[in-house]
Amino acid sequence: MTTELLIAFIAFAFVTSVTPGPNNMMLLASGVNFGLRRSLPHMLGISLGFMVLVMAVGLGLGQVFEQVPQLYTLLRYLGATYLLYLAWKIANAGAPDNTVGERSKPFSFLQAAAFQWVNPKAWVMAIGAITTYTPQDNFVVNVLLIAALFALVNCPSVGLWTMAGSLLRNWLGNPRVLRGFNIAMALLLVVSLYPILADVNGVL
Repeated sequence: MTTELLIAFIAFAFVTSVTPGPNNMMLLASGVNFGLRRSLPHMLGISLGFMVLVMAVGLGLGQVFEQVPQLYTLLRYLGATYLLYLAWKIANAGAPDNTVGERSKPFSFLQAAAFQWVNPKAWVMAIGAITTYTPQDNFVVNVLLIAALFALVNCPSVGLWTMAGSLLRNWLGNPRVLRGFNIAMALLLVVSLYPILADVNGVL
């Protein structure tokens, strides 16, 4: 991989990781409701789960979708359904200090990692990284390099959203204000489904 291609890929990884999407909306809400420390497994699960997804796409899963496009379509709509469920959970989240019930628990590492497989933006990012920035020479090595670099860039990028949410905790201490914030985050998560429902292709 040339230096120019490497710089271009890092820019791609940063922009696609830091811009709004399902992961970042969920991390912003998690930062508000649970704080930065309790949201760390969520952040790490996103980055490492996405790294595995990129490797899987590069090592053959992308070709399966090319041969059976109906599988990709099915995955997109399963992902959309799950995102609607997550939006409902965020809208009904309890107060930051609430320790009762399922709503008081942030995403675990495994939950966040597994979520990448039904996150439509993650699939678009992974396919874009492999098809655009991965040289064919020493392809397997380059796939592993791309996946590892993406994870390294992704973690601090999504962490900015968690940190922003954590900084808003005091301002959102009023239960009514917090309720409004969570509903707004849920709506933004639903809005992030627009490219899927409108059947838009390209990087989100």
